[in-house]
Amino acid sequence: MIPRHILILLFSLGALLGANAASAQDKGTVDPKPLPTLANPNDPKIGAKELFGRKVLPAALPTRVVGFYAKGCIAGAEGLPINGDTWQVMRLSRNRYWGHPDTIALLKRLAARAHKDAGWPGILVGDIGQPRGGPALSGHASHQIGLDADIWLTPMPAHMLSREDREEMSAVMMVRDDRLDIDPKVFTPGHVLLLRDAAQEPAVQRIFVNPAIKKALCREAKGDRSWLSKIRPWWGHDYHFHIRMRCPPGSPECHGQPSQSEDEGCKPADLAYWFKDSILHPKPSPGPVKPRPPMTMAALPAACKAVLNAPDAKP
Repeated sequence: MIPRHILILLFSLGALLGANAASAQDKGTVDPKPLPTLANPNDPKIGAKELFGRKVLPAALPTRVVGFYAKGCIAGAEGLPINGDTWQVMRLSRNRYWGHPDTIALLKRLAARAHKDAGWPGILVGDIGQPRGGPALSGHASHQIGLDADIWLTPMPAHMLSREDREEMSAVMMVRDDRLDIDPKVFTPGHVLLLRDAAQEPAVQRIFVNPAIKKALCREAKGDRSWLSKIRPWWGHDYHFHIRMRCPPGSPECHGQPSQSEDEGCKPADLAYWFKDSILHPKPSPGPVKPRPPMTMAALPAACKAVLNAPDAKP
């Protein structure tokens, strides 16, 4: 783990990146500045992201998942060590390598399997969640309850990345310029094996990938293809894939998603929508898009207030 005084400097970048999605190609910084103190943190109109985004450490409470992936929080989150034998954490300045202990354990297993099955040195881990979950100052709408995680589709190099590399290097685009299929120069059989390994984890409910990647998996998967039902096409996700876990057993306050069909999702009709020209090349908005008001604490489950206000866990 990173010492607390370094965390205080690092975590603030999330606020400084703005409202764009925190994707694999968005850069971080090696010199983040502390966030300004909120003038009135008890203002009921203030965005919950301003409050959760300023928490550097998890709540010193038993592990507890509260709410939905895009409207909730987590107590007792665990941090993924920034270095492992078969993984490295990227964009440390975001301080988003916290999740439910089951999520952290799964990432460690998946990293080892990527090394064994795909022949990769390991995986590069992007955003998991904030120390107490909740809405983020930039990027994701989800990743709020410690059960989502982004894995770069770029294999981990066989050396320790520098701090500058972790903040500034970009992931590799896996999709062709025409958006109709993967780029065969960079998307390899190892990617198929990695995604298969992730989908075969019983606790994983969905994996979001670019539609072109789903199309390639449908074409290239061999043998038992039942895991393909968990692979869901979604906008973006051409540099990384997004793991979503089920609500853990014994988590009555966690509200997950219904199970999807066990169908492979590989029929032409299943993918046709994603390759329509209007989807691949959407027309720009005719006028400025009015920003949505921020999610406030009142919109989150009531228990998230106790999570937010709890003492810090020991670093």
